[in-house]
Amino acid sequence: MERRNFIKTAAIGGVAGAFGMQAKAFAENNNAPEVQSAYDLVAVMGGEPEVMYARAIESLGGIRQFVKSGSRVIVKPNIGWDRAPEFAANTNPELVVAVIKDCLAAGAREVGVFDNTCDEWRPCYKNSGIEDAVVAAGGKILYGHEERYYRTVNIPAAKRLKTCKIHEAILDYDVWINIPVLKNHGGTRMTIAMKNYMGIVWDRRYMHSNDLQQCIADITLIAKKPVLTIVDAYRIITQNGPKGRSLADVQTPKALFMGTDLVAIDTAAVRFFSQYQTTRLEDVGHIIIGNEMKIGTTDIDNLRINRIRI
Repeated sequence: MERRNFIKTAAIGGVAGAFGMQAKAFAENNNAPEVQSAYDLVAVMGGEPEVMYARAIESLGGIRQFVKSGSRVIVKPNIGWDRAPEFAANTNPELVVAVIKDCLAAGAREVGVFDNTCDEWRPCYKNSGIEDAVVAAGGKILYGHEERYYRTVNIPAAKRLKTCKIHEAILDYDVWINIPVLKNHGGTRMTIAMKNYMGIVWDRRYMHSNDLQQCIADITLIAKKPVLTIVDAYRIITQNGPKGRSLADVQTPKALFMGTDLVAIDTAAVRFFSQYQTTRLEDVGHIIIGNEMKIGTTDIDNLRINRIRI
């Protein structure tokens, strides 16, 4: 099949294809009544970020299931690269806005946003569109570019990463929400929810030189877990990730995944991504390790999944 036809087919099948369904099934499920907290995972396709977010969080019973009135919330997107939103190297700022506004509407007294960036932090925050978006939405910009923002924690169940410096906001705020962008990665094949944890770590050099895939799995064993994970797949880098070289590396499937199981949501996202660029789940080591260590499950066929086509 020619690449242009393959991409067209993938866009039509979308999330349905990723979960072994036909597009027709989306229309049927979309009209079915939703039961509060009836699903383990939600997959949405075909809308703008804020619309897909609203449909997904509604399926999980609303943001108040995860964010209580008066709580302090950390939203952790990917802001790692000095790239504009259309390059898909970072989380879509429109999705970040939707989450912040929903948390504040639920009564959160503060919503902070940060990342330990890969490129220089100032242009990353600014050119990603996330800094301006956070301020406009009523959130608070936090910083991750200095070691003083991090504290050492022990990870007893880890196999490699027994101790690590974690950003203080993750440790001190009441809850955190993980919002990675789905994309290709040259080193780990994929970067999604589990790998987004690297943005809460100070010294990532140890991880890179001591079995990176195992260290990624290990870092998800810290005591403070995200209450919710939302994968931004509105735009995705299908090759030359994690930063991309040009807009030719970007596709726009307009999708979103939401759930609480890191391994399951990464598994679902990889299945979806494989429609755009051949990727096998077994090649993404940290996801397989996450399943083996019972951090979560790759057996998503036995989960309750709500598939919504907008």
